Amino acid sequence: MTSATHSSLFPQVPESADAVLDGLDPEQREVATALHGPVCVLAGAGTGKTRAITHRIAYGVRAGILHPSSVLAVTFTNRAAGEMRGRLRQLGAGGVQARTFHSAALRQLQYFWPKAVGGELPRLVERKVQLVAEAGARCRVRLDRGELRDVTGEIEWAKVTQTVPADYPAAVAKSLRDAPRDPAEISQIYGAYEELKRDRGMIDFEDVLLLTVGVLQDRHDIAEQIRAQYQHFVVDEYQDVSPLQQRLLELWLGDRDSLCVVGDASQTIYSFTGATPDHLLNFRTRHPQATVVKLVRDYRSTPQVVHLANGLLAQARGRAADHRLELVSQREAGPEPVYTEYGDEPAEAEGVARRIRDLIASGVSAGEIAVLYRINAQSEVYEQALADAGVPYQLRGAERFFERPEVREAGIALRGAARAGGNDSLLDDAVDLPSQVRAVLGTKGWSSAPPAGAGAVRDRWESLAALVRLAEDFARAKPGATLSDLVAELDERAAAQHAPTVEGVTLASLHAAKGLEWDAVFVVGLTEGMMPITYAKTDEQVEEERRLLYVGVTRARVHLALSWSLSRSPGGRPSRRPSRFLNGLRPGSAALGARASSSGGTGGVERGAARRRTRRGPVLCRVCGKTLTEAGEMKLMRCEDCPSDMDEGLYERLRDWRAGQASRLGQPPYCVFTDKTLMAIAEAVPASGGELAVISGVGARKLDRFGTDVLAICAGQEVDASEEEPS
Repeated sequence: MTSATHSSLFPQVPESADAVLDGLDPEQREVATALHGPVCVLAGAGTGKTRAITHRIAYGVRAGILHPSSVLAVTFTNRAAGEMRGRLRQLGAGGVQARTFHSAALRQLQYFWPKAVGGELPRLVERKVQLVAEAGARCRVRLDRGELRDVTGEIEWAKVTQTVPADYPAAVAKSLRDAPRDPAEISQIYGAYEELKRDRGMIDFEDVLLLTVGVLQDRHDIAEQIRAQYQHFVVDEYQDVSPLQQRLLELWLGDRDSLCVVGDASQTIYSFTGATPDHLLNFRTRHPQATVVKLVRDYRSTPQVVHLANGLLAQARGRAADHRLELVSQREAGPEPVYTEYGDEPAEAEGVARRIRDLIASGVSAGEIAVLYRINAQSEVYEQALADAGVPYQLRGAERFFERPEVREAGIALRGAARAGGNDSLLDDAVDLPSQVRAVLGTKGWSSAPPAGAGAVRDRWESLAALVRLAEDFARAKPGATLSDLVAELDERAAAQHAPTVEGVTLASLHAAKGLEWDAVFVVGLTEGMMPITYAKTDEQVEEERRLLYVGVTRARVHLALSWSLSRSPGGRPSRRPSRFLNGLRPGSAALGARASSSGGTGGVERGAARRRTRRGPVLCRVCGKTLTEAGEMKLMRCEDCPSDMDEGLYERLRDWRAGQASRLGQPPYCVFTDKTLMAIAEAVPASGGELAVISGVGARKLDRFGTDVLAICAGQEVDASEEEPS
């Protein structure tokens, strides 16, 4: 193994604390050296936020300011926590805890449960959906698979927003949330679900957070024990914190403020799970003394991609938009984003597949290309187009179209109807192939009008609607085709798309793409009703859709393509309109008028109000700039072996004065001032109380007691050490 190969596989651990800072840009360095909170890092897409916060932790550990076991870094996914732990090890900061909120809380709960409650911690619910189904049955409500998933999601939302069953209907109304069923009915199921858990001695994932909060609120001794263990907190993706997670964080902190949060309000896309950017946006209000660092240097995307991303947010409205960050690309110029309008959805998919094939031929790896869409049901036409073009692909965050439960069930029903032929009463009034398919799928949840709101029921309907559209297109292409012909076509498509692939183009929803990046990104289906989605009714819901598109755009490093189609199927009426979010950005569209950002186009640092007490932070040698870790060196503000500019005569006069004071007080000389402090005074030669106070080892008490004498000596005046000190 060559040394180069070895170093790339096993990066060399930085030799010193200062070496940890090498390669950081000025704002990232500010993050890394702001070691005592509160600190708020506003980090735009692609600006290296993980790099900044891991180097911050590692620098603090390596400089001896943070003890590894006293740091808790919290993020939202196991993947992100694992990545953070790996980076910290590479920087020489092993031993730091990096966990998800749930993982950290579960560990604490398991340890303290016997002491706080007694006995063993109740076992975790393995399949929450199954328990929700039992709760529904207890309430005499039958829920199909999609409804089960949606009601389970509502229960989870209620718990992370700290809403009890009785308050659920009011909370839904207040939040303008689209409930998948009657809120009173969900409230009843939610209550029955909680009863079932209690009866069986079980807890769910959300209970882990709720119970940890309860223990820390009720048992101050346990809370203090945890606070003694963890004295410094870092929270990544802070815009996604729920009210329950925020409460847990506050209990971990107690009355301390050693907290660093990192986030971007413009990437808040999970409000349906209870996430809210309010905690990030209100951070400066809660912590007036906070240091705020803005990271806007984008290392991921070309200037062309960044310009489009900035343009998207320039038209945004609302509180998150007021705090948007204007990114500045650090990469060389690349190709302009491509906007393409197609006549229909199949033409759009085929056009995208052709462009992808061309990119691969030009040398772009298939694994570095992604097709992003708003909902998973849109994947089928792209799966088919890529398969037809011989391009390998992989789905992320969803099953392949023909592997989805509702599609498999629909296939079985259609096959049964085809086999029965004229003997199936379902088909009595069906005059052609599309109407036969609609009749069969009507028994599986399809209807002519989509269900209200988002969620599993809507996803299921979209999948079945895609099958109905496919049947209509098939009948148009092959007049006289039978139900058996359609079933054979579906089987062929399913078989073609089951071919295993080692590496391929990623097909993913915009939500599933968060946290990922590719060389080339195709954002498709950008029409009104899909982006923003038709059930985004309120201004805030529409703005979240804009942020979702922003997340998709900022996944691209070099190549970015945005497309839409004017009709659903070939020959259809071209009634669709491109997404309003592209107005003023795509060629030939009218601009809506951008608005200036109130807090932040540029990067940099904002210092908080003066603190009531000072905290020891990283101390740098005033001669060579190295980080000082030894107490004596920190008093001198220089390395021991760096040249000194001390006034020797002043130092001797200060020593004589100190001897007189020590004799008069009956104390050893070092109790007045240590040698190092006298050396620091003789080097700094302070001319005022403020200049003297900042010298390590002086402090408020000694400044009040000896300051007048010391300043007089520094000014060359004679001082009688035998005089009584002022009372």
